[in-house]
Amino acid sequence: MIVKPVDGPLGATIEQLDVSVPMDDDTFGQVLAALGRYGVLRFPDQRLDPVSLKAFSERFGEVQTSSRGDKTEHPGVSTLSNIKRDGAYIGSPDAGQDWHTDMSYRDVMGFVNVLYGITVPRRDGKVLGGTEFSSMHAAYEGLPADIKTRLATATATHDFSKFWEHMRRDKNSPRPPMTEEQRRRRPPVTHPLFLTHPITGRKILYANPGYTTRINELPERESDEMLEFLFQHQLRPEYRYVHSWTEKDLLIWDNLGTIHRAIADYRPDEHRHMIRCQVLATRVFEPGFAEPAMQHLATA
Repeated sequence: MIVKPVDGPLGATIEQLDVSVPMDDDTFGQVLAALGRYGVLRFPDQRLDPVSLKAFSERFGEVQTSSRGDKTEHPGVSTLSNIKRDGAYIGSPDAGQDWHTDMSYRDVMGFVNVLYGITVPRRDGKVLGGTEFSSMHAAYEGLPADIKTRLATATATHDFSKFWEHMRRDKNSPRPPMTEEQRRRRPPVTHPLFLTHPITGRKILYANPGYTTRINELPERESDEMLEFLFQHQLRPEYRYVHSWTEKDLLIWDNLGTIHRAIADYRPDEHRHMIRCQVLATRVFEPGFAEPAMQHLATA
């Protein structure tokens, strides 16, 4: 495999690797190392179906199933699509259209997202529906020293309902109100505000506008003010990268080291259709899991 970094704070293209074929341990270690270093990896010209997408995703950890009960033909493989069939969307038409980190609302946080582009919207030759990222390694490193010291052991609350209701209230989302069963399955959780990344060993800022509601060690007003500062800080232009999609792109990103959003610059008749797996951090924090990646990082 060949790793070609983009010119920016994060992002790389991985060439000459067919992800539909099982990876040996050394190749997987190289992929993990690139993921830790670059945060977002593009694998162009892949031929994948739901079965092969899930098989590849499961190498990284447990694949999340739906909070509504996943009874699809391929549990854990979701569809992001604004295409309608018989008057109804065949997938989530509005997924991720504001800044967030997937699965920070889970007690076991998210590790990677694995997203495969099938149909990409275009207008007058311009590619639409990009995905934008911001580096949380860079965001932590750019924080003032006094904030790093003061909040070194702080924790933050993450709530699934915050993003869901924001999409309904502010983004004209067609999603229905959360059910009591969804709320029961997704209660608020607490995570450290600053994490040590399990692959790079460096500190990251683990907070995001989508799900983070409170810094628990601060009074409410002070928490609100600090979160507003952190949310603005982590979106500084020098931390960001936009991925422009091509059909058959497979994109993997590190939910620990990045935040992201889908750019909603396309009309309902400009179709965007993708399939996705979301992988929980069930393995990456286990002793030894990231060791091959850390060895590649140490010798790079």
